[in-house]
Amino acid sequence: MMQGHFDPIVFVLALLTTIGFQVTSNFANDYGDGVKGTDNEDRIGPARALQSGLLAPSSLKKGIIVSIILSLILAFALIYVSFGKENLKYILVFTAFGVLSIWAAIRYTMGANPYGYQGLGDVFVFLFFGLLGVLGSMFLFTKSMDWATLFPAMSIGFLCVGVLNLNNLRDVVSDRKHGKNTLVVKMGYKNGKLYHYIVLTLAFLGFLTFSWLRIESLSAWFYLLAFIPVLIHLIKVIRTRDPAELDGELKKLALSTFLLSLLFLTAVKFFL
Repeated sequence: MMQGHFDPIVFVLALLTTIGFQVTSNFANDYGDGVKGTDNEDRIGPARALQSGLLAPSSLKKGIIVSIILSLILAFALIYVSFGKENLKYILVFTAFGVLSIWAAIRYTMGANPYGYQGLGDVFVFLFFGLLGVLGSMFLFTKSMDWATLFPAMSIGFLCVGVLNLNNLRDVVSDRKHGKNTLVVKMGYKNGKLYHYIVLTLAFLGFLTFSWLRIESLSAWFYLLAFIPVLIHLIKVIRTRDPAELDGELKKLALSTFLLSLLFLTAVKFFL
C-alpha cells in the first residue's frame, strides 16, 4: 500500500519538470524533422516553427539548449526538495533518470539514426512517459514503491503511446515518403489502427486492475468515466479511412489522457 503525504511543492516542481521535458522534446522533434525534410508543405496538422519559416535552424537550436538547461534546473530542484542532501543514492539515481529523459527527448528525431525513425518511438514513450514518469513521481511523494502502481504506470504509458500512434497514423503517407519508419509505416495503416485499439484497451484494463487491487470505495472509481471520450475516439478511428481525418482526434486523445491522469491522482489522494 502506498504511504506518504501530498507535498504541493514537490507536485508543482514535478509538473514543471515534466512540462520542461515535453517542451524540449517538442523543440527537438521540430528541429529533427525539419532539417531531415520530413516536415514540409505536405505535412498534415499545425505548422511547425522550422517548417513554416518562423524560426531558423540556429534559433531553434538555441531554444533547445535553453529548454534543456531550464529542465535540468527544475529537475535538480525537484530532487533536492524531495530527498535533501542525505539520500545520495536516490539523488544519483534520479539525476541519471533526468539526464536519460533529456537524451530520449533529443534523440527521437535528432542526430544520426534517431530512434523515432527506426520504429522505436513507442517503446521510449512507454518507458519514459509511463513507467519512469509515473513510478518515479510516486516514489518522490511516498519514498516507497507499491508493486500495484505498475498498472497505472503502464496505463498512462499506453495512453501516451496511443497519442504517438495516432500522430503516426495521421502522418503515415508523409513518413513513408521521407524514410521515417515509424511502427505504423512498418506494420501498415490497417494494422496500425488495430494496434491503436489494443494499446488503449490495455490502458483501460491497467487502471481497472489497480482499482480492483487498491481502491476499496466504489465511488473512487469515478475517474474511469474519463474513458468515455476515449471510447468515442476509438469509434471515430474505426470509421476513418483517410489518415488526414485523424488530425482532429489528436487533441481529443491528448486531453483525455491528461484528464484521466488528473482524475486518477485525485482518486488516489482522497480515497487510497
